[in-house]
Amino acid sequence: MKNQSAAISKGIDWSLIWIYLALVLIGLAAIFAATYQEGDPFLQSLLLFKTDYSKQFYFFLIALVVGFFILLTDSKFYPTTANFWYAIGILLLVLVFPFHSRIKGTESIIRIGAFNFQPAEFCKLFVAFALAKYLSRPETNFSTLRSQLIAAALVLLPAGLAILQSETGLALVYFSFFLVMYREGLPSVIPTLGISLAILFIASILISPNILALALTGIALLLIWFSRRQIRRRRQILTMILFFWAIAVGIQRFAVPLIFENILQRHQVERIYNLFGKDNPYDPNQRVLTDADAKKKKESGSSYNVRQSKIAIGSGGFWGKGLLSATQTRYDFVPEQRTDFIFCTVGEGFGFAGSLLLLGLYLLLLLKIITIAERQRSVFSRVYAYGVFAVFFFHVVVNVAMTIGLAPVIGIPLPFISYGGTSLLTFTMLLFVLVRLDADRQMVLR
Repeated sequence: MKNQSAAISKGIDWSLIWIYLALVLIGLAAIFAATYQEGDPFLQSLLLFKTDYSKQFYFFLIALVVGFFILLTDSKFYPTTANFWYAIGILLLVLVFPFHSRIKGTESIIRIGAFNFQPAEFCKLFVAFALAKYLSRPETNFSTLRSQLIAAALVLLPAGLAILQSETGLALVYFSFFLVMYREGLPSVIPTLGISLAILFIASILISPNILALALTGIALLLIWFSRRQIRRRRQILTMILFFWAIAVGIQRFAVPLIFENILQRHQVERIYNLFGKDNPYDPNQRVLTDADAKKKKESGSSYNVRQSKIAIGSGGFWGKGLLSATQTRYDFVPEQRTDFIFCTVGEGFGFAGSLLLLGLYLLLLLKIITIAERQRSVFSRVYAYGVFAVFFFHVVVNVAMTIGLAPVIGIPLPFISYGGTSLLTFTMLLFVLVRLDADRQMVLR
């Protein structure tokens, strides 16, 4: 028995396990603070699987068992079965369409008895496997356009299926895998182009068409000035200006309406415009509002969540009000305070100090994952490690940003903190597979 325990723990980086346990315990405390009702017998509620914190506690126990079996698994199992798991993930996403249950506006959940299962969450793990497998193949030359398109297709296929299931937030998470591709040699012009298009997309919301066209013309003229030695002919100058105008017109006239009217849901569009303090022009029910109507819409509209979240975080002060002494989150002023907006529960209950501690743990986790990624001998392990980093980084940054009003509310959980069995199990598996691969980092996996 002693030799078996030593074999299991050999090479394991226990610092990751301790960070994981600390985050999960903080999450359990936050869920308990947000959902506990005065007078409930704590032990009885915890054991009977009736409250959210008791369910999360049992999900945690299940996740620990799964994590333990992952540590027992041979590392060669993951690259060997990577494509199989990706196929299973796509199949589960497809099965959502005939067997889904519509819950809170999303159609991405399959209900199995008392449990809700969300394949789009699990599929993040399978995409990490498949991308690592593909990029680690000896015959894959990632400098070619063909290989880059195949890698992009592995990521975009589940993202597209998630969008069709009204899970735009989870779909965006898959785009974080392009960070992995960039690390593995994706030309910098591609992420630069993506960021530029995102900036133009935002600018098309904030700026009128004429002003945006003038601004882009100015940018084109500046580029021409700085590269005047290479560009001398008028035809080239005119082509560059027309190119910038075409991008502006295409985004503003076609891309924005297409996305806002056919891809995003009405409340998601409303949240984006509220983030920038503008009225939603794509609201089919839009009409001229009286002052009273406008005030009522402001107080109960889609910006209500973020406004109440910021009030809750601010009211926590430096040290917080205490676990069960918070008012905003204890009395349900903040919607979804146990899931997407759980950071405000931490902020009010534990204050600035507790929030800083939580963000410090996340920073430590992310830095540790990067360190682990860079010490891998196997391409598969390195790519997978960066995939885990990309997923965690996206979730933490976007969730915290949307909670404090710096990003639109897209509905993604805070890793290990937000309530949800599928989410907790997925993040646990992502991390524990990384721990297992790192323990065998002297092996070269294919």
